[in-house]
Amino acid sequence: MPSPAQYNNQNDYAPPSGPPPNFGHNQQPSGNDYAPPSGPPPSWGHSQSSANDDFAPPPGPPPSHHQQRHDDFAPPPGPPPSHHQHHQDDYAAPPPGPPPSHQQRHEDYTQPPPGPPPSQSKPPANKQHDWESFVPDTALFPPPPAFFTGYDRSHTTNATEEEANAGEAWCAANPLTAPMDLDPVALDALRTHNFRLMSSPQFRGKLDWVSAGVWKGKTEKAAGDACIISYPPLYCVKYDSPLIPSHTSRTTKTIYYEVSIPRPASNNPFLGAMGGSGGGGNDEITLALGFTALPYPAFRMPGWHRGSLAVHGDDGHKYVNDRWGGKDFTRPFRRGETYGIGMTFTNTGGKLDVNVFFTREGRITEQWDLHEEGDAEQDLPVTGLEGFHDLSCAIGTFSAVEFEAVFEPGRWKFRPQGF
Repeated sequence: MPSPAQYNNQNDYAPPSGPPPNFGHNQQPSGNDYAPPSGPPPSWGHSQSSANDDFAPPPGPPPSHHQQRHDDFAPPPGPPPSHHQHHQDDYAAPPPGPPPSHQQRHEDYTQPPPGPPPSQSKPPANKQHDWESFVPDTALFPPPPAFFTGYDRSHTTNATEEEANAGEAWCAANPLTAPMDLDPVALDALRTHNFRLMSSPQFRGKLDWVSAGVWKGKTEKAAGDACIISYPPLYCVKYDSPLIPSHTSRTTKTIYYEVSIPRPASNNPFLGAMGGSGGGGNDEITLALGFTALPYPAFRMPGWHRGSLAVHGDDGHKYVNDRWGGKDFTRPFRRGETYGIGMTFTNTGGKLDVNVFFTREGRITEQWDLHEEGDAEQDLPVTGLEGFHDLSCAIGTFSAVEFEAVFEPGRWKFRPQGF
């Protein structure tokens, strides 16, 4: 059982007797203070109508259903513009009539000309393409230079390498001489073409003077290489050069001579059993025609060393400072024919152009420019032949051969310009 102290403590905090205040009589007024007023809420009252008018939607249907507002955004009456005749003409339908490409507008550069295309048109029967007006006649062109046609050896006869080296050594020991002064006798011989042929003591044959400017020669069958020269030279720089100031009226100088190879004669003691075929049985004409600056080794054929050129009759090759096989030039010589060789020096503004030409039976058949482009590896310089050194005729012989050399212009078959 609890003690009195405990009872005292419990009474201090015990609730009062009777119902709680909110269940008592005094509860009603207190509850009325916070209870809602009587009647419907204000939103349902009369005063609610005026307050609610500020935010309520207007009467009637919404604006989207109003006829006036609907007209502002509604499409215009009638069909859309794409179906309207006026707008259709502007943007959709093509203009009346055929398109421009079918109109006959001659001024339109895009249109082909009337009529069939040129490939379908038939040209006049007598009209042909005039190709001759555009393509020149190449037959009138000079022959091209014989590039890269040098031979290491001739296909006929060849000297030995020892002889070639001996000729080079001789040239090295005897350089080219300066232009000479002629005495009155030599100068008269130059003007009258009464040249004298000269040979070395080793020449195995005969040279006979026939008349002024005419010589005959014969060699033995066993004769070796030899070069016969003329005196005075056919070209003397101090008297013939077109660069001489006193020769202003003369711009060119030509030197020329001819050699005839007669048919064999039965009374020629030098031709032997071969009847004058020369060269030992192959009907070769072992004769060469050319020019040389002085001096030149008499035991070598012309054209083989410096300052010399020649055309050889046994193979038809031309030799210009060429001790090998020469270059293709003409066909071999024949008995009974006459051949000539010449050089023309032309003053072209203080410089000499040199042209070499070859004739057969009175006609020029071949020629070449002395300074033509050549093979830098095979071709040697043409020093001595350019018109600044005296030039003598050079007739080369080998084995048995017979010839007649003519320096007199009146007896030539070909007459160069200026004679």
